[in-house]
Amino acid sequence: MSELWRLSAVELAARIRRRDVSAVEATQNALARLQAVNPLINAVVDHRPDDALAQAAEVDRALARGEDPGALAGVPVTVKVNVDQAGYATTNGVTLQKDVVASVNNPVVDNLRRAGAVIIGRTNTPAFSLRWFTGNRLHGDTLNPRNPSLTPGGSSGGAASAVAAGIGHLAHGTDIAGSIRYPAYACGVHGLRPSLGRVAAFNAALPERTIGGQITAVSGPLARSIADLRLGLAAMAAPDPRDPWWVPAPLTGPAAPRRAALCLSPDGMDTEPAVVKALQDAARRLSEAGWAVDTVDQVPPLREAADLQIRMWMADGYEGMVEVARKEGDRGALTALEGQRARVADMDMAKFSAVLTRRATLTRLWELFLAQYPVLLLPVSAELPFTDNLDLQGDAAYERVWRAQMTQIGLPFMGLPGLSVAMGSAGDRPVGVQVVAGRYREDLCLAAGEAIEAAGPMVTLAEPVAR
Repeated sequence: MSELWRLSAVELAARIRRRDVSAVEATQNALARLQAVNPLINAVVDHRPDDALAQAAEVDRALARGEDPGALAGVPVTVKVNVDQAGYATTNGVTLQKDVVASVNNPVVDNLRRAGAVIIGRTNTPAFSLRWFTGNRLHGDTLNPRNPSLTPGGSSGGAASAVAAGIGHLAHGTDIAGSIRYPAYACGVHGLRPSLGRVAAFNAALPERTIGGQITAVSGPLARSIADLRLGLAAMAAPDPRDPWWVPAPLTGPAAPRRAALCLSPDGMDTEPAVVKALQDAARRLSEAGWAVDTVDQVPPLREAADLQIRMWMADGYEGMVEVARKEGDRGALTALEGQRARVADMDMAKFSAVLTRRATLTRLWELFLAQYPVLLLPVSAELPFTDNLDLQGDAAYERVWRAQMTQIGLPFMGLPGLSVAMGSAGDRPVGVQVVAGRYREDLCLAAGEAIEAAGPMVTLAEPVAR
């Protein structure tokens, strides 16, 4: 059992279900891997081995009784510190919340547990989950296990770093503007941002979110294989009455033609040559797998969607967010907020209403496009993963970061799913592509992702080294 942590979630769940290995053995193995590598990367910032082993023992007892423990039977997973887990602090990387201890689980945590998952730890995020870099005053900095000079991504940087390094077989992340897709891209793993309403979520320990966050933020899985993402999504997407945005949409939609569009420079994005090469390679793999792939110069408005997404997300209570960030004293959070002041500070009710009205129009345009092309290949980012903390190196660097992330920011405005598919590396930096489909068609994202994955090398496990 010495290297169970190397297995996929699919394979490990099958072995535990057959009782070839026990859930306790798998959890002990995962905890040993955590102990070995987490000090080098600081991906998991809160974990209690006794709790994890107790969860695993429950799975083994269910199997001994002949019961079905769930699709994730005994699989070790991590969850992000910005979701409620009973008995743990929902810190969101903020010292001001270090004592906000949840009394009940977030629905996503309950659904993972009902599916038989064993939660072995909680992963780091930037303060307030506001950046594409992962560090804060409470938990410290998370490093990229493939290259410690690079960002691990954000805000689910701890999740991506953990799963890339073999700490857990699946990781939970959240995404409001790229926070699943970018960490997956930066750490060389796969990450799925589901459609709005696909995965139920609610933090009882915190105040209700404002409307911008409610209709753009989602939870989803990160993993080392597309099959594991599929398994993780099915577990997370179970119903829960606490989320009024949850939608009972089937995980598999009606048959669609295997037709994809490739757009290398959406809305004039200045896409780096290495990213263009990865997109062309992904398109070739799809074509060789029997997909019809057309290169297109234009897609529905995306730069406008990104601008409106920022306005809707940040403007609703902006000054209050700035005040709390100042009280926290986190430089990264303040930089992220102050850098958008010109976009959001003048927002009033009429302008906010206009943003919501335009959202309906853009969503319609995108759904019509995705009816013609069920799958779209786009850059995850215009650039290869950034040097860590690039956004703190002056105004030009800050603008460069936000400009490169336009596709990640824009797609959530329409509630669309997006899949970040790892494509190996370009020099010393991971690279990947983004697969987009219509709302509630994660199955199409995953089908295309599987075809791309199958024609290239599988994701390798990272072996962190001391910085």
